[in-house]
Amino acid sequence: MNKDKLMIFLINHQGKIIGTLLGFFIGILLLTLGFIKTIILSICIVIGYHIGKKVDNKEDIVEFIERLINIQGKK
Repeated sequence: MNKDKLMIFLINHQGKIIGTLLGFFIGILLLTLGFIKTIILSICIVIGYHIGKKVDNKEDIVEFIERLINIQGKK
């Protein structure tokens, strides 16, 4: 029974899980030990999570990135 619940959880949150793992592993590849680099790793994980969340919600990632760039450009 627990295996079924785990599979349902993994299927429902696959984008967030994959995005978080990708952010984590990319961050690990780019970083070594240290406080500042650990902060950068955390940012990579958060970005990966949010991209994965967009995939789970079937939102357009390109539109999200364009919106993000436009917000940054207006400052």
